[in-house]
Amino acid sequence: MLIAIPDVLDSAGVARVRTLIDAAEWVDGNATSGVQSALAKRNEQLPEESAAARDAGGMILDALGQSALFIAAALPLKVFPPLFNRYAGGQDFGLHVDTAIRIRRGSDFRIRSDLSATLFLEDPADYDGGELVIEDQFGPQSVKLPAGHMVVYPASSLHRVTPVTRGVRTASFFWLQSMVRDDGARRILFDLDQGVQAVAAAQGMADPATIRLTGVYHNLLRRWADA
Repeated sequence: MLIAIPDVLDSAGVARVRTLIDAAEWVDGNATSGVQSALAKRNEQLPEESAAARDAGGMILDALGQSALFIAAALPLKVFPPLFNRYAGGQDFGLHVDTAIRIRRGSDFRIRSDLSATLFLEDPADYDGGELVIEDQFGPQSVKLPAGHMVVYPASSLHRVTPVTRGVRTASFFWLQSMVRDDGARRILFDLDQGVQAVAAAQGMADPATIRLTGVYHNLLRRWADA
């Protein structure tokens, strides 16, 4: 399932994150690449251990905790601390698939990467190119969202970032381990959740139909969840 999560950060939140990361020291993006990715990746990145990355990532994690749409779509169990990258001057990231297990450097923190996320931190009008192109069952999906908006998609998907030919594309990226490993099951649960919300809004939380549908949702989650 590929889904856009609008307004994870408002304009003030984007400005606070950018103030932190723009003043930090950036390094070659291949610092965190696997063997395959290193052949395709041309960008800059904040080091994982950077204080700016840690503080800005904390702001993003706090914002994600307030997003009901994100929680419903991802059903997150673990979230890898957000990382930050930028592309300019023709830089790109060729077609690749994300590593299945992500390990935080210098720690025993690791996750199974069920989902990948990109949070855009630059106004689309300020740069050309830089589309995130995700291959899914309906063909290539090109994503370029306003600053503060995020896309979540299966980490198993082939994807790439097209060359940035004007300006700078700045974003945060990270991975999630979901309580529900199977993407098809997550899709069913998300669609059911949205249906429950619609019925509740129309008929009220105490309506028998709302209560029954809520029960179906939680019983399916109970059946499919790892935790």
